[in-house]
Amino acid sequence: MFDLPDNEILPLSKEHVFWTWSAQAKVNPIAVKRAKGVYFWDVDDKRYLDFNSMTMCVNIGHGDERIIKAMQVQAAELPYAAPGMTTKIRALASKAVADVTPNKALSKVLFTLGGADANENAIKLARGYTGRHKILTRYRSYHGATAGAMAATGDPRRVAWEPNLMTGVVRFLDPYRYRSTFHRANPDISEEEFARDYVDHLEEIILYEGPDSIAAILIESVTGTNGIIVPPDGYMQGVRKLCDKYGIVMICDEVMSGFGRTGKWFAVEHWNVIPDIITMAKGLTSAYAPLGAVAMKTEIAAAFNEHAFESGLTYTSHPISLAAAVANIQAMREDKVVEHAAGLGGVLRRMLSDLGESHPSVGEVRSIGLFGILELVRDRETKEPMAPWNGSSPEMTAFRKYCLDHGLFLNTHWHTVLIIPPLIINEKELMEGMTVLDEALRITDKSAVRQQDV
Repeated sequence: MFDLPDNEILPLSKEHVFWTWSAQAKVNPIAVKRAKGVYFWDVDDKRYLDFNSMTMCVNIGHGDERIIKAMQVQAAELPYAAPGMTTKIRALASKAVADVTPNKALSKVLFTLGGADANENAIKLARGYTGRHKILTRYRSYHGATAGAMAATGDPRRVAWEPNLMTGVVRFLDPYRYRSTFHRANPDISEEEFARDYVDHLEEIILYEGPDSIAAILIESVTGTNGIIVPPDGYMQGVRKLCDKYGIVMICDEVMSGFGRTGKWFAVEHWNVIPDIITMAKGLTSAYAPLGAVAMKTEIAAAFNEHAFESGLTYTSHPISLAAAVANIQAMREDKVVEHAAGLGGVLRRMLSDLGESHPSVGEVRSIGLFGILELVRDRETKEPMAPWNGSSPEMTAFRKYCLDHGLFLNTHWHTVLIIPPLIINEKELMEGMTVLDEALRITDKSAVRQQDV
């Protein structure tokens, strides 16, 4: 049907594709032919262990026939319906998503195409609901590449497009213990005090900006590519209390951390907090089809009962994507994927800790469920990163090349190594990846100070 010899895929792509997040002349993509489970193969039949779930999204694993079949059936029955219509699959998908939200408390669902426009619409909902304008977000956040989501993003990816982005964004600091601005002289502070200091910092920002001007606080429940920063106990509860105190909408971005990634359906559940809005994508369909969603409390939706929500998308609630979502959620329930991720989370933590103890270039390891990271440093005492802020280094380039050469696909971000495999991975497959990492870390170890030698 789509006939193209394998050896022509890469050259034809290089001729016609415009690549995102890339300098066009430097792109050298992997030409992928097929995928199954936790592996994929390139056109030369080289097998890769997928330690990044492609783009942190294939939570159920590759090639699940239940999801593929559901999409085929839907395509044959009804491949598209206008956004103002409803369908059987729209009704089922809305309920399926509402039912997995914390305590089923976010019962209204707006479907989008992905995570960026989910966050954009969440901001619109919060502004419309409160009549306020400002959005508070964190510096180590990433919320998407559209103009509004990029404006809400804290990390340097937004800088290239400033000042032509959405207005009204104010940023605050993440509760990042390893590099805490507030606790360099007191690193042994208790978790309770640490959490309180960062909640107090947020409240100070709220007071400076004026609570009556702030529509929402938008945060990743667990920071994703910018560090897998797991908030201390008390922090999320503190944010919730501040939102209640000042009438601010609490939006949790669970695009990456949702759908089992942390061992819960949504990461915010680890702290028994119910936000006003949750945004999601990626694991919602396990990337079998593009889909995002905004789940909200009924009072948010009710603000638009008498006047229109002036926003929409041609492909809102696309039936084939919704079929993928329903089948994905059903498969995750049948296979107890969330429970599996929770159980294997302790195994991953132990494996990462073992790597940290064995390699002087590992400054810290962090994980929750199957959401992990190695933070690589040149010196454990000074915490000098192995690559600069918003940059790379010869060591990190060589590290990633070694992994790819040895069939391990993962994502490195500046000086960190992200460990985000499909949630169906087993202990043997985890160890397969860790064995490659163990060897690759010898490259960065050469540039790390060995404390016993100084």
